[in-house]
Amino acid sequence: MAPPDKPARSSRSQGGSKPRSSGKPTGSGKSTRSDKPRGTGKSDASGKPRAPRKPAGKAFGKDQRSAKPDRSAKPDRSRTPREGAPRETSPRDASASRVPHIPDEITGKEIDRRVAAELRTLPEGLAEQVARLLVATSIYLAEDPELALQFANEAKRKAGRVSVVREAAGRAAYAAGDFAEALSELRAVRRMTGSDEDLAIMADCERGLGRPRKALELLASVPEKSLSEETAIECRIVGAGARCDLGQPEAALLLLQIPALTQRRTEPWLARLRYAYADTLLALGRVQEARTWFERAAAVDEDDSTDAGDRLAELDGVTFEGDWLGAGEDED
Repeated sequence: MAPPDKPARSSRSQGGSKPRSSGKPTGSGKSTRSDKPRGTGKSDASGKPRAPRKPAGKAFGKDQRSAKPDRSAKPDRSRTPREGAPRETSPRDASASRVPHIPDEITGKEIDRRVAAELRTLPEGLAEQVARLLVATSIYLAEDPELALQFANEAKRKAGRVSVVREAAGRAAYAAGDFAEALSELRAVRRMTGSDEDLAIMADCERGLGRPRKALELLASVPEKSLSEETAIECRIVGAGARCDLGQPEAALLLLQIPALTQRRTEPWLARLRYAYADTLLALGRVQEARTWFERAAAVDEDDSTDAGDRLAELDGVTFEGDWLGAGEDED
């Protein structure tokens, strides 16, 4: 299943650095330099974890435009885990597991074909319920990870033996900053499917739990040539983050110096790769080079999956304080 959507600002940074706490995931969804691990989400070279990657294909619907609910009301982010350590979790009792109302415009037909095929193993009515829950999970993943996690956990309660459901639960937990739960769910998916496509997220969860060496061991356990191009790139980004966690930015930079970095590509992972490279350069004190690569990352970041533009502004000395006053108004 493709990675989940960008969490708040912290989560979107380079997947290679230390896991960041969500603020990725990256809400507006922009990743920032806070402390949460990766795209599948994205950590940055400063050692912060990255946000989960944008959900696509498998367990999420491909075209959700017709299903998106009204987002005029901003989600409450006060409950989003911040800065570094995984959030504390308490046993989910009956009241905590109550699933919120799924917007009526979500029918479940938005789901990807491969996911729909897996759901056919369920009774017809149940398959439709689970499909709607998975689409809702995907829609809210970037803007309200905690809400997305509630939808995903309800889908798991109804169909916990379906691999795409467990994967959705793992990715939602990752976006919400619950790295221990995310790792547990994605390990289960790996056992069920034999697939290594969630390897980068799993390694980033290890980083989020303060175990960068375990992250590197996990990445080294799978030959890069056996992975898809996207997953291989994401693994390098997370690996670079783990190296930075260990105080080895030079080694991190070497991991990211690959041909794809300078090629003309349109893949969504390119912005994250360049962002990670820029962040690592900055960690090495190579400010002007870092600025160049933040600029190159921003130029290809069509999905706004990183906060490269904000980092450029910071390097240029631009700061934003207080509330926007509007043109022609002065502060008292």
